[in-house]
Amino acid sequence: MKKAIKLNGSNEIGRSVERSLDEYFRKLDGESPTGVYDMVIGHVERALLASVLERANGNQTQAADMLGVNRNTLRSKLAKYHLI
Repeated sequence: MKKAIKLNGSNEIGRSVERSLDEYFRKLDGESPTGVYDMVIGHVERALLASVLERANGNQTQAADMLGVNRNTLRSKLAKYHLI
């Protein structure tokens, strides 16, 4: 019997990731998962960047401040995910 482990308590973002992963593993239908870490980080990071940039009305300096990263780091990540 598999015991359910909930790691994120009251963190809605964490619960959302858990639900998405549960669905992902269900859809694998017995296939072995590979590259799960990079897949999750990529999707979450892209969504985070797009959301913050939108809230900053496209202002990259403000978005970088909101994220707590250097503006050059932000620009590099935005380019990586084709957001600029």
